[in-house]
Amino acid sequence: MKQKLLFAALAASLLLPAQFATAADAAAPAAAPAAAAPDAKAAEPAKPLAVVNGVALPQVFAVFVRQSRMDRGGSPEALSEESIRDAVITAEVLSQEALRKGLDKDPTVAAAMDFQHKETLSQALVENFVRTNPVSEEAIKAEYENAKAKAGDTEYHPRHILVGSEKEAKDIIAKLSGKKAKFEDLAKKQSKDSSAGNGGDLGWTLPANLVPEFSSAMVKLKKGEFSKTPVQTKFGWHVIRLDETRKLDIPAYDKLKGRIANQLLQQQLRKYAQELRASAKIE
Repeated sequence: MKQKLLFAALAASLLLPAQFATAADAAAPAAAPAAAAPDAKAAEPAKPLAVVNGVALPQVFAVFVRQSRMDRGGSPEALSEESIRDAVITAEVLSQEALRKGLDKDPTVAAAMDFQHKETLSQALVENFVRTNPVSEEAIKAEYENAKAKAGDTEYHPRHILVGSEKEAKDIIAKLSGKKAKFEDLAKKQSKDSSAGNGGDLGWTLPANLVPEFSSAMVKLKKGEFSKTPVQTKFGWHVIRLDETRKLDIPAYDKLKGRIANQLLQQQLRKYAQELRASAKIE
């Protein structure tokens, strides 16, 4: 669970805001100078966005504010250069006053600043990992073919009733066999699964998405047939009915390529985070 929490923070940064990419680029070592004399203007420092009480505010601050507002769906007015510059200046004025009052010495404020610093570094690390560990075309194609093979060529639409004991499941089967009750009604009254309210309806699914014991029993049923013996899984005892089947229409590779690449990248990030945690001394 702790590893999942760490990965959640990393995965949330897969598509990093532009400001982090900009910051990473700014922190990168400068390229080696060309043989020709460098342009004098290019060597000059960038003009600051503003200067507040002698403190120069770099242009990149505007990038941070703009991206933050875009992420929140900011209006065109909020994204104007004047509005963004004003926001940066206001933040600087307020932060200077906070420092004058010594608020940075407050333990909670200091901790928040420290944690924000760590979050920024973490996101920069993820961006660096994404940039330096691209998923290959071969890996994406291999995963696509593997997923196709696992999926098979048929989708199933089952219902089920989940109970806590084999006896309960057998009693349900007896009622269904004697046509003393409808499957949907029994599911609503007796099933312990979240699908009970829908009469045990699990919707369209693939065998690979279900636990092996359940899928093995399901694929043996004919349309409209229910299992004549209880099916035990780690969740309890099931009575399964197969409502329908249909041919599986797998989207073309090009339509799934981006999604698969993202999934593989997340797997790489999870492994990377786990390796870092494994090498860390955690007390």
